[in-house]
Amino acid sequence: MNVVSLLPSATEIVCALGLQDHLAGRSHECDYPTAVHNLPAVTRPSFPQQKSSEKIDQSIKSLLKNGLSPFEADPDLLKKLNPDIILTQDHCEVCAISKDQLNSAAGEFLENQNVNVLSLSPASIQEILDSILKVGDQLNASNKALALVTELKERLNIIRQTTLGEAEKSVVAIEWISPMMCAGNWVPELISLAGGDDLLGIPGSHSPWIDPGQLLDADPDVILIMPCGYDISATIAELNILRDLPGWDDLKAVNHGEVYILDGNQYFNRPGPRIYDSARIIAEILHPELFRQLFHGTGWISLQEAVKE
Repeated sequence: MNVVSLLPSATEIVCALGLQDHLAGRSHECDYPTAVHNLPAVTRPSFPQQKSSEKIDQSIKSLLKNGLSPFEADPDLLKKLNPDIILTQDHCEVCAISKDQLNSAAGEFLENQNVNVLSLSPASIQEILDSILKVGDQLNASNKALALVTELKERLNIIRQTTLGEAEKSVVAIEWISPMMCAGNWVPELISLAGGDDLLGIPGSHSPWIDPGQLLDADPDVILIMPCGYDISATIAELNILRDLPGWDDLKAVNHGEVYILDGNQYFNRPGPRIYDSARIIAEILHPELFRQLFHGTGWISLQEAVKE
């Protein structure tokens, strides 16, 4: 069974089920586990790869305004790989190539070859677990998928039980810096089970754009900075945008040293089997007295550490 995954989280699901050998192709953003780098990339971005969050936002909005997609698929490569199943999404038109975009690029091939296209669009922790089961069913690995989901539920529940009864810290999670967006979907749930209270994100809903004034008004105990598609070093390069905001230095989290940079790309923008790692990272930050710092330095660092670098 040939599988082409056009979604990083779906690629991780396939590999977590022990079915990596079935992968014939990937998206240009699929990079975990590292062995998938050897697979041909079926997609590519359709705009120059700027580093500034503001310029990226402008480029994507311009494309969408003109009815274009931020991503392109290679129909010739897709035909060559001849997949039985393609894994994609229709949750976010700027995160990865969608089912509609795929149909536009290779609809004739998909129809003639009767390729099964499975679209995954989780917006909550439960829907992430359900998507693992769906992939397992499609790849004849239902038992493996059920075992993985059961393990993830148990491990997430351990975090929940560990933080139960502890004083909650108020949190704002920033998913894009310029313009500012706070994290939605599954992130507010992760914050909650890790012992926090998300002040601006809504569980199960798309990440909302916010005015910087909303951050100042919320004045949370903790600020988590996790831009979509950005690793820690890329986020550090944009910290001055936040630090230059009027009122930034007056924020409670800033004064108490409770601002953190997280690897959004690897741990918070991928609704897949590493969702436990995502929860564990937040738990380490919010309750260092209860959790050993397993991901410090790789999954998160403090603002003070970032500034020193």
